[in-house]
Amino acid sequence: MSNAVVAITGASGAQYAVRLIKALVDVKWEIDLIVSNAGAINLQLECGITPEELANKYGVTLYNNNNLAARPASGSAKYDAYIICPTSGTTIGKIAAGISDNLTTRSALVAMKERRKLILVPRETPFATIHLEAMAKLSSWGVIILPASPGFYHNPTTINELIDFVVARILDQLDIAHDIGRRWDGTEVEK
Repeated sequence: MSNAVVAITGASGAQYAVRLIKALVDVKWEIDLIVSNAGAINLQLECGITPEELANKYGVTLYNNNNLAARPASGSAKYDAYIICPTSGTTIGKIAAGISDNLTTRSALVAMKERRKLILVPRETPFATIHLEAMAKLSSWGVIILPASPGFYHNPTTINELIDFVVARILDQLDIAHDIGRRWDGTEVEK
């Protein structure tokens, strides 16, 4: 069974994380969930759910973001991927600076040192120059920077379709076959 660490931090966009967790659980991935204090606030504001309720709903394991002795903090704990969705600018800055002061940042640095897949999904806008520089640095180290910037060429009519657009890109990065959304096939524009 494949497994991943999914962390939710303080940027707006908790709906992306909830949909991602559902999609991963649907394909039988085991999820270890971390939610920062600010992430919990956004999860409640945007989705009407607590971290505990989210974990129970999808049968995932919830870890306290302050527990640096938890499983995701160790390189000896094998994960197929680490995804921070959404990723706040503060979290991006800490990871780029090598600061592991909580379980979210520690697990990201574990992913980097073990050369495992790390996907950051920034949602804040506009980006400060320092965040752009940090993302460029992280990208040069092999981190996947996947901004929550949905496309519109598929003519979405609901918020869920916009959320699915981004989640589908995350699943693509994980090499997970899915039927979320519609793929571009070249026939959308008449010649």
